[in-house]
Amino acid sequence: MSEVAPLSPEIIQTVITQYFAATRSANKADEMVACFAKDTVSYDPVGTPAKQGHAQLHAFFQQIAALFVKVELCEEFITINGDEAAVKWTGRGIGHNGRAVTFEGIDLFEFNNEGKIQSLKAYWNPAVILAELQEGSDIS
Repeated sequence: MSEVAPLSPEIIQTVITQYFAATRSANKADEMVACFAKDTVSYDPVGTPAKQGHAQLHAFFQQIAALFVKVELCEEFITINGDEAAVKWTGRGIGHNGRAVTFEGIDLFEFNNEGKIQSLKAYWNPAVILAELQEGSDIS
């Protein structure tokens, strides 16, 4: 029986960098989903029902992006321990109402042995963002 070697911190760092770069790309949902295992489970944000697999994750990322004219996440602090990582990030966006919003969160990632995100737990509060994006608009 052979044991699978843990991923190197460099591989995990690369996937995290790709994921956050995808949030700043024109093709956000496709590029973000490409970082995840096909059987991924995402709690984004924690406290909401799990999104399972690429299709549910893609729909969620598209739904979030559609709230904004422009939105991006920037990783600020990354710590890697074995096949897991925690990332503190800041998001910036401009809503359809012209309002600029800034929001923060912490993502906890688990990686599979193929270097894909196996699970994600995202800690952030969408209610604050939604209130800002809805103020002064016709969103109901």
